[in-house]
Amino acid sequence: MKAMTYERFGNADVLELKEVPDAHPGSDSVLVKVKAASLNPVDYKVRQGHLKGLIDTVFPVIPGWDVAGVVVKPGLDTPEFEVGDEILAYARKDFISNGTLAELVEVPVRTAVHKPKELSFEEGAALPLTGLTALQTVRRAGVSAGQTVLVHAAAGGVGSFATQLAVLAGARVVGTASERNHDYLRSLGAEPIIYADGLVESARALVPEGFDVILDFAGHSAMKTVPDLLRNGGIVASITDHRARDVYGGQYVWVRPDRANLAELAGLAARGSLKIEIADVFDLAEAAEAYRKLETGHVRGKIVVRV
Repeated sequence: MKAMTYERFGNADVLELKEVPDAHPGSDSVLVKVKAASLNPVDYKVRQGHLKGLIDTVFPVIPGWDVAGVVVKPGLDTPEFEVGDEILAYARKDFISNGTLAELVEVPVRTAVHKPKELSFEEGAALPLTGLTALQTVRRAGVSAGQTVLVHAAAGGVGSFATQLAVLAGARVVGTASERNHDYLRSLGAEPIIYADGLVESARALVPEGFDVILDFAGHSAMKTVPDLLRNGGIVASITDHRARDVYGGQYVWVRPDRANLAELAGLAARGSLKIEIADVFDLAEAAEAYRKLETGHVRGKIVVRV
C-alpha cells in the first residue's frame, strides 16, 4: 500500500510517499480502506520530536489519527462492524507508528463509529480529534446555559467546534480570532474580538463582570490574561497550558478516544447542528505541502487529505 512516512524527526521535508507493507487488523480492530484523513497540529509536533517522553515513536512513522473510510476486513472479535461499513475514527493507538495517511489502516474498534450518510468522507475525517477535544473540554469546564464563555482561537479546528458546542449548551460566547474570521465567528453564534494588544479591554467592554468560563485553545500568552478576565469562582480549561490546572485550579485536557462522544458529535453534524469547516483538501502525495500550510498557524477549520 502507499503511505506517507518519515524515518526521523524533522520538518515537513522528512515526509516521503512510499510503498509499505499492507496493514492488518488485530483481534479488536478493523482494517479500513482510507477515503480521507485530516491533519492536526499534534501530528507535526510529534514529527518534530516535541512529544518524546509522552508517547513512544516507532520508526518508520505513518502520521495521522483522524480517518474516514470503509471497512474491508473485520478483526476476530469486532461485531460492531461489517465489511462495507463506512466509519470515522480517532484512531489513536498506544504508540506512534501506523497512522492514517495511508491507503489502509488498522482502526481499533474502541475509537470508531459508523459514519452518518449525511456526512462526506472529508467531513467525517475532519471531525474526530478536534471535535472530541472541543466536546471534552467544554464538558470538563462545565459549560452550561446562562454562562458567559471566552474561547481563545475560536476560529481554529478545536475552537470552532467548542464555540458551537458552548452556544448549543445555551452559553453566551465571546471568541478571539483575527479580524478576517470575525464574520465566521458570528455565523457560529459568537461575539468576536481580536486576540492582540487590547484584548483585556475589548473583552471587559463586552463582559465587565468577567467570564464564567475561559477555554484556551491558543496557548502562548492566553494564561496571562486569566486574572483580568475570569470572574471569582469561574473556571479556565486549556489544551495547551498546564497552568490552567496547576495555577488556576481549572482543567488541563488531553483528548481521549471515546465512541459515545464521537457518535454524539457525528449525530450533531449529520443534523446540521454542528458545522464542519474544511479549509483545504489535498491528495495523499501532497501531504507534506498540506502540513506546511497547517504549520503556518493561520488555518480556519481543518485540512483534509483525500486518499
